[in-house]
Amino acid sequence: MSNELNPFGAAPGRETGSLQNVTAAMATTRQAQEVQAMVIMAKRFPRDQRASTDRILQACTRVSLAEAAIYSFPRGGSEVSGPSIRLAECIAQEWGNIDFGYAELEQRPGESLVMAYAWDLETNTRQSKIFSVPHVRHTQKGDYPLTDPRDIYELVANQASRRIRSCILSVIPGDVIESAVKQCDVTMKAGNGTSLDERITNMVLKFQELNITPDMLRGFIGKNVEAFTANDLARLAKIYRSIKDGVVGVEYFTEKMQNSAAPEQEAPAAPAQIPEGVPAQPVPVPAEPAPAEQQMGLDDL
Repeated sequence: MSNELNPFGAAPGRETGSLQNVTAAMATTRQAQEVQAMVIMAKRFPRDQRASTDRILQACTRVSLAEAAIYSFPRGGSEVSGPSIRLAECIAQEWGNIDFGYAELEQRPGESLVMAYAWDLETNTRQSKIFSVPHVRHTQKGDYPLTDPRDIYELVANQASRRIRSCILSVIPGDVIESAVKQCDVTMKAGNGTSLDERITNMVLKFQELNITPDMLRGFIGKNVEAFTANDLARLAKIYRSIKDGVVGVEYFTEKMQNSAAPEQEAPAAPAQIPEGVPAQPVPVPAEPAPAEQQMGLDDL
């Protein structure tokens, strides 16, 4: 490269480094100006909390949002549930003046360093989480590394969404979140005019896309699919969302549903017919077990 293309008369390598530094400085300055502008706008146009809450509750009356609003999965004999990333994003958007998202800070060989954040621009309340995402896909057949940039991007985005949800829920008032969750439950049970049979059919089709059969659903709920109630559908919707959000894997729920299916009990055998003229034999009464100190056999000697 001739010096005609280099106005500073520097070496090509030094020129490239200088241009990169200038570009990085310009990007940093532009980002700082954007943040400053967002803070000024948030202070100039503060949120109306009552109106924001009404917008959140109104959004939770949509069945499409209510179906994706809550995740749920069993753990340790109990059921863990909470707002999903979809509901958290909706609450943040309707609450207003909140900046949230994630940024990949560094991509190292085999892993990415990521930061998820949520920032209330009015109150200057900020939550952030920095975590590492290994470029590894976990499957039933084992783990294998990821090399395709698209696969790595999707993995990072999926892992970041959970942290974004946690950050958003940390800066939104808890009573607002609880009201949104209750409204989503009411919407799910009401069905918004859709018949219960149609909702059962749609739910079964969704789980079939995850290779979960109606028999597995029957074993998990404890009743036939045709007898599912609105409460059962609300519970299944939370389970479906937990799988779609990557909270748990399909394999985990498949195992739980198969194990929860009660085996069919065999019908008791009919009593044997006693021929005529043969006296019935008395049924022997089992003797009470001897005390523990008297139950000694040859193996104990």
